[in-house]
Amino acid sequence: MSKLSTTTNSLIGLEAPSFTAPTDSGGQISLADFRGKNVVLYFYPKDDTSGCTAEACDFRDNMQRLTSAGAVVLGVSPDSQKSHDKFKQKYELNFPLVSDGERTIAEAYSVWVEKSMYGRKYMGVERSTFVINPEGIITHEWRKVKVPGHVDDVLKALQK
Repeated sequence: MSKLSTTTNSLIGLEAPSFTAPTDSGGQISLADFRGKNVVLYFYPKDDTSGCTAEACDFRDNMQRLTSAGAVVLGVSPDSQKSHDKFKQKYELNFPLVSDGERTIAEAYSVWVEKSMYGRKYMGVERSTFVINPEGIITHEWRKVKVPGHVDDVLKALQK
């Protein structure tokens, strides 16, 4: 998995970095499992925080529209499988949550970045979404996602 700078390099048109990782409910998932389908791969910083919950619930509430557009949704954060289990159950999420505790997936998609809050710099996940086509190529990406309206933007991209 290669590491690219989010400031200058787009992943659009490139083959999506492959991964196999643990998911909620003690499962395991590989990106290759979804070859032949559109994949909405979204990265979020932390389970059960306000922005991440709003984003997850937006994907949940629009799942019918997303599946009708031929897509599957995968959420990825550095949280543990146990944390994902609680988050998924609490909000009745209807898609897999991938545990990226080593941050290898986030690094491969260039979303593990230096962030700043109240003047303090730290490393964290930049809220980002990628659409991967059935051939495994990234066709759309959103960095520094603002949650309101984001799922509608993803749906528009899937229609193209």
